[in-house]
Amino acid sequence: MGRRFENGLCVEDLILIVGGSMQLHATTILTVRHQNRVAMGGDGQVTLGSAIMKADAVKIRRLMDGSVLCGFAGGSADAFALLERFEAKLREHPANVPRAATELAKEWRTDRALRRLEALLTVADRKFTLLVSGTGDVIQPSDGMVGIGSGGNYALAAARALAAHSPLDAATIVRTSLEIAAGIDIYTNTHIVVEELEC
Repeated sequence: MGRRFENGLCVEDLILIVGGSMQLHATTILTVRHQNRVAMGGDGQVTLGSAIMKADAVKIRRLMDGSVLCGFAGGSADAFALLERFEAKLREHPANVPRAATELAKEWRTDRALRRLEALLTVADRKFTLLVSGTGDVIQPSDGMVGIGSGGNYALAAARALAAHSPLDAATIVRTSLEIAAGIDIYTNTHIVVEELEC
């Protein structure tokens, strides 16, 4: 049995089929800032090509003693590498999530090895919600909502509608929106984990 990570994946789960078209993927993450709360949730499905390899992976992590939420979508091994880098940047720039995200994005874009990583990160603390990509982008959505992964747009659309037309809180909006996305996107399931911070 290989070393098991906090999210339940083990080293064997992270193997990619080299030279083939199949890659291990972990998708859909949704972040919602609403009613003085920020919630981030993700489904549990990990697929290898067209097969479900794992149904209950945890793709949300609490960093910096629980004060920062981070979620990933994309290749699992790539995402773990980026999470470790982001956590290191947070330690270098404590209490400054935008600076840590910007430093990660710069390194991600310019480092020869990192440039090959295929993943997206969404990060949130009590003040900021950010999307971080390998093209050097650090984007703060104007409405405090961001969806990434194969079902991200479905979940984001549902979240915007629920926030505008219902009394639901942030965590309920995230869970409900991910359930809606799971009914549309074949790479998203209903094994949903939601983490929340007070703003």
